[in-house]
Amino acid sequence: MRSGLMKKKAEEQAGEIDLTPMLDVVFILLIFFIVTSVFITEAGIDVAKPVASTAEPKSKDLILIAVSPQGDIWIDGEQIDARFIRSRFELRLAEAPNSSVVIQADQAANNEYVMMIMAAAREADISDVSISTEA
Repeated sequence: MRSGLMKKKAEEQAGEIDLTPMLDVVFILLIFFIVTSVFITEAGIDVAKPVASTAEPKSKDLILIAVSPQGDIWIDGEQIDARFIRSRFELRLAEAPNSSVVIQADQAANNEYVMMIMAAAREADISDVSISTEA
């Protein structure tokens, strides 16, 4: 009697599929795609960039800062006060020490704001400062 019960239990277990290895593979693939994906950073607003014939593409750790025509300053999708630009640069430099600043100023923006951003970058010891343009 006991051997019949053991045989029946063994047949039931043989028909089941263990999904654990498949789930492990799916999670490993998910982690791989998350780690290798490229995250695009944006300053926070769309600006009409000036046109320049000497435009060069940039690719590094970029700190994008946008200036609206009204003089609003945006970093990482957040509007900030001009007094806190330097501290924001220093925070970003702590995360990525070789960062460069890209100023995305609107054509109608006052140059005073661009000069203020450049001065804050210089005070934060950022030597690579660029102005974004349309080619």
